[in-house]
Amino acid sequence: MDMNIVVVSNFDSMSEEVAKIVIAQIRRKPSSVLGLATGSSPLGVYSLLEEYHNRGVDFSKIITFNLDEYVGLAGDHPQSYRYYMEQNLFARVNIKPEKTHIPNGIAQDLQEECRSYDETIRQVGGIDLQLLGIGSNAHIGFNEPGTPFGTTTHVVDLTESTIRDNARFFASRSEVPTQALSMGIKSIMHAQNIVLMANGGSKADAIFAALRGPVTPEVPASVLQLHPSVTVVVDQAAGSKL
Repeated sequence: MDMNIVVVSNFDSMSEEVAKIVIAQIRRKPSSVLGLATGSSPLGVYSLLEEYHNRGVDFSKIITFNLDEYVGLAGDHPQSYRYYMEQNLFARVNIKPEKTHIPNGIAQDLQEECRSYDETIRQVGGIDLQLLGIGSNAHIGFNEPGTPFGTTTHVVDLTESTIRDNARFFASRSEVPTQALSMGIKSIMHAQNIVLMANGGSKADAIFAALRGPVTPEVPASVLQLHPSVTVVVDQAAGSKL
C-alpha cells in the first residue's frame, strides 16, 4: 500500500491541497475522468476549481461521474446531488453537460440504472482520479458499515443515522429519501488514484479506524488500505488520532 497522508491546518488548506491534485491531473491528461463527491467536504475544492478555470484551466474535455444520488429525487430537486453539482461546479466551469454523469434517482428500473452506470464508466476507460469524503461511521459514497467489498453500483437502504444526519437539509424528516444509488466499494476501488479528504474532530475516529484499524466491511473506508494509490488530506482535527 502506498498511502500518502497529508495533515494540514484547516479546511481551507485541505481544499487547496486537494484542488492542486485535481488540477495536476487535468494538466497531465486534459480528458481525465474524474469521480466526484458531494457534501460539505468538497465545497472549498469546487470553488477553487472555478478559480483555476477563470485563470485558464480548460474543463471542456473532462468526464465526470458522481458517487451517488438519492432515490426519488429528480435532478432539479434542490436536495438532489445533480442540483448540488450544477450549483457548485458544473455551471461555473466549461464542462460539457453531456460529459457529466450522476445516477438517475428517478429511473424506472433502478437495477438497470446501476448496471448501465458501471458500464458507462467502463466504456470511458475507468476513473482516473476519485474524490472521496468520509462519514462519521467511515462510510464512503453511501456504502454503509457492513457493505461487502465486492459491491458494484447498487441501491442502498440508508441507515437511521444517515437519514438523521441528512434531515437538516429537508423541511421535515419524512421528506428525507430512505434509499440512494451509490457506486459500490468495488467500483470506487477500480479508480486509478483516490483522494480522501476529511476535516473536523467529528471525523477523527473514522479516519483513525480507516487508516490504522483492521480492513473490514464494518469500516467501509478501511478498504482504501488495499488500494495502490491513495492520498489522504485531513486537517489537524480530523487527523488528531493518527
